[in-house]
Amino acid sequence: MIEVRCQTEDDTRAFASRLASVLRPGDTLVLAGGLGVGKTLFTGGLATGLGVEETVVSPSFVLVRRYDSGFLPFVHVDVYRLGSLNEFDDLDVFEMSEGGVLVIEWGDAVESALPTNHLRVEFSVEEDEARVLRLIPSGDWVGRDLAGVA
Repeated sequence: MIEVRCQTEDDTRAFASRLASVLRPGDTLVLAGGLGVGKTLFTGGLATGLGVEETVVSPSFVLVRRYDSGFLPFVHVDVYRLGSLNEFDDLDVFEMSEGGVLVIEWGDAVESALPTNHLRVEFSVEEDEARVLRLIPSGDWVGRDLAGVA
């Protein structure tokens, strides 16, 4: 596990943009944490690092947004409103993100349906409003230079 402290929103975006440098086609990131901790902000930084030109907005009501303007297809999913793993399966996000990057907000709710190879990012906010991001790699993520990005 690697822990990164981001004092400001800009720090969060900048870290996520740097993290994009280690992303590969087929990668899945699971974002976990409460409301307002910076999951969508972080996702926007990842997208920027991948060259996505559009502004990334929360897919809370549409569930899935796909961005194709970057170096890789970028699929952003929010599973907060889903009631079951079957509903998640019905979204076909793995097919939609094939050859690209899949980011799942509230992903801890569907983690059992995810590939072994994924990066879990846990968000928390401290009293001084700084965000703490805990990167928990599994599968082939274990060998990547996450410390160098941090």
